[in-house]
Amino acid sequence: MSFSVFQNTYRCARLAVGATLQLVDAVMSGKVCNGMALVRPPGHHSQRSAANGFCLFNNVAIAAEHAKLKYSLQRILIVDWDVHHGQGTQYIFEEDPSVVYFSWHRYEHQEFWPSLKESDYDAVGLGKGKGFNINLPWNKVGMGNSDYLAAFFHVLLPMAFEFDPELVIVSSGYDSAIGDPEGQMNATPEVFAHLTHFLMQLANGKLCVILEGGYHLKSLSESVCMTVKTLLGDPVPQMTGEMAPCLSAVESIQNVRAAHKPYWKWLLYEVPPIKTATTDCKGSARLLPAPVHLVKEMDNTEIKALVSGLYTDLVKEDKTLLSLGSTLAILDKILKKEVCNGIADSPTSSVSVAVALRHAVRFGFQRVLCIFVGDMQVIPSAEDGKTLMIHICEKEESGKTNSKHYISLNWKEDAEGNDFFSAVLGFILPVAYSYQPNLTVVAVGPNRSLGISGISLLFALLQGLAESRIFAVIEDTEINVMPSVAKVLVGASTPHFGVYVPPSQEKVNKIKLLRHTCLETFLYDNLLSSRKSNDEGGHLSLRESALLTFRRSGQEQRCGPNENALTGLGNVV
Repeated sequence: MSFSVFQNTYRCARLAVGATLQLVDAVMSGKVCNGMALVRPPGHHSQRSAANGFCLFNNVAIAAEHAKLKYSLQRILIVDWDVHHGQGTQYIFEEDPSVVYFSWHRYEHQEFWPSLKESDYDAVGLGKGKGFNINLPWNKVGMGNSDYLAAFFHVLLPMAFEFDPELVIVSSGYDSAIGDPEGQMNATPEVFAHLTHFLMQLANGKLCVILEGGYHLKSLSESVCMTVKTLLGDPVPQMTGEMAPCLSAVESIQNVRAAHKPYWKWLLYEVPPIKTATTDCKGSARLLPAPVHLVKEMDNTEIKALVSGLYTDLVKEDKTLLSLGSTLAILDKILKKEVCNGIADSPTSSVSVAVALRHAVRFGFQRVLCIFVGDMQVIPSAEDGKTLMIHICEKEESGKTNSKHYISLNWKEDAEGNDFFSAVLGFILPVAYSYQPNLTVVAVGPNRSLGISGISLLFALLQGLAESRIFAVIEDTEINVMPSVAKVLVGASTPHFGVYVPPSQEKVNKIKLLRHTCLETFLYDNLLSSRKSNDEGGHLSLRESALLTFRRSGQEQRCGPNENALTGLGNVV
């Protein structure tokens, strides 16, 4: 956005800075408790050497630097409630741990000006300033009083009380209020009285409110009035209406908390509050339950650069390339622990999974369990010891034999009910728990030998592993299983897994054979080497199950740090 200069622009901009500095001096010297500077032009878009977005000088940033120099302040909080992101203020202080910059702003997944990637919640600061830049993006219009209050209760105020600022400065833009054509938000003027009241409890009441945007005269004047009356000590007006924040606001708040967990004590024991992420690729999100969090896909330029640098040997077709924007965007959320799990559809699930596995290992995950369901090509992983693949299919893939890192389980679900319980409980879970993965990936492809009940059972029981980090990749021809999988991942309700049917003798023998195969390839050899079970159901004996222990360290020392061979489910004594 350009900045137009007129005859008196420079003089007005200097007066705005001067008035702001006078207010800071008055507050810091004790002449007044607090105050508001009614100045224009605004300032929060202006950068160190560039005017921007109607802003010539960054009034608030200059005021903060002035307070640091003149009054030796070491902790200043800047709260920007303008509807636009104050990227200028962020750029100025993003490496400065003495200034916390908090901004909420209309973002709409980078569609709203200034349309910067660094306006998103994961821009937490740089260098020594990491954790001190807090962006809360609003990804839809219409945010109201309850959304603004929730942002204060669950992000800003906990952080502010821990930071314990010596001065609070507000970039007070009222284009975030109802009626403003820029913001298109629904917050009423009364809410600004409450926000001001909360900030007055910080820094021994030293609060400087500096006018920024606001382009609807009635809304602007009433909101300013509410702010000033609160600063003067008038009673805070009562708010009416719905006080529950919308789902989009909750998602943004939770994303911010997850991104800042490494930097703040009040978030020390925070867990990813959002369970399941997906993208709205081809409108598939409409099939999923409401609590699913929508993630913006990576753009094509970013994907092409990533693939050309790392995955050219895997990605040969354009349709695969395009689908990776969804796959990797969701996977990154899981790897960064911003969500527990995620679900993506792909036209070539086997390739997408191969890229996902390599991506996870590059991210630093040392043990990734991948379970393939259906008739698909399993692309071997070059990361021996860092991935374990189990392929559940009706017929064994030609040219594939079981090895230390690849197991083929030939299984076709019984038409009369669910006999897959035996395979899951008798083989898959013991192996999975022995492996103790950091991440579980499940791919569902065409000609699958399991029905929806069997697949739901698999996802439900695997959530006990890897701190519930599961990434589901569904072939686009099998999209009908997505709602059931999503319900399991979200935890909306416990699904019915179908009628239990005991396995046939042939299937029991298959499980026993796989156990012996695993013994020969050292996949929980300590357990199986001493087992003397006459179990005819394909399950471990009660004595074995009771003595399961998980030991990895000794085996890793024998095999080297990258081998990660399985010690199995422990010794049976």
